[in-house]
Amino acid sequence: MIAGVVYDPNRNELFTAEKGSGAYLNHHRMHVSPVVRLQDALLSTGFPSRKRHENVNIHFYYQMAMLTHGVRRAGAAAIDLAWVACGRLDGFWEFGLKPWDMAAGTLIIEEAGGRCTDMRGVHRGIERRHLLATNSSIHDETLQHFGEIFSGKFRYDVPEVTTYSE
Repeated sequence: MIAGVVYDPNRNELFTAEKGSGAYLNHHRMHVSPVVRLQDALLSTGFPSRKRHENVNIHFYYQMAMLTHGVRRAGAAAIDLAWVACGRLDGFWEFGLKPWDMAAGTLIIEEAGGRCTDMRGVHRGIERRHLLATNSSIHDETLQHFGEIFSGKFRYDVPEVTTYSE
């Protein structure tokens, strides 16, 4: 990829990047956030619109919500990636993205100083089946936690509903 463009019509924001030339928001240079600890990070993720009740991401969502400052779900991967690039979010992950969901956003993040791999840390371009995109500083720590989740090791148990039934 040599160029990427994401437009948010709701905010009239144009995110652009050209390989080797940096990333821009409405023609102003942008950079990823300076957050260095996962516990201080604000993350985002997505779920498929159909069959979300069958999606493995619920395990990642809960664990990451407990480990970080918080997790948001806005619903547009391209916008989430652009927000990582401009520092509004510190990281984003999602399963089952298509190349058109992530192609522009990954280049924009990398040109803004961020890092994009699959959720096991391998850089595969737009052929990956899942994506982790961060400000770079929290990438390795996030991958460590994802490894635990993939292996079925959960640091936080989901609370029982009966705890709140009173």
